[in-house]
Amino acid sequence: MRIPIITLTVILASVLIAVALPKLLGQTEMRNRMARIGVSASLTRVIGALEVAGIAGLLLGLLWWPVGVAAAAGLTLLLIGAAVFHVRAKDPVPMAVVPVAFAVAAAALAVLHVLAN
Repeated sequence: MRIPIITLTVILASVLIAVALPKLLGQTEMRNRMARIGVSASLTRVIGALEVAGIAGLLLGLLWWPVGVAAAAGLTLLLIGAAVFHVRAKDPVPMAVVPVAFAVAAAALAVLHVLAN
């Protein structure tokens, strides 16, 4: 059961860091993309910080599974929120489906942690 947990953790952390850092650092292109769906620059940075904290939690969860469960659950909620913002902005369906897919993966990771312990 450990290999799926490690694999899913690495995949989620790798994908999320690619979107979290531009938000956290206030990259212009990311600020513009977020503004288009109704997210302010300050909230964009908060979301980036939450994503980075979630990534750290996922990685720490490899050492202490309750942290991994909490991080995966938090990221699941954050990603569902992202999908809601994309739907409200009337983005194309794939733009809303991507965060949902990663939310499902994060939820699956939380379940895997619980089942393994």
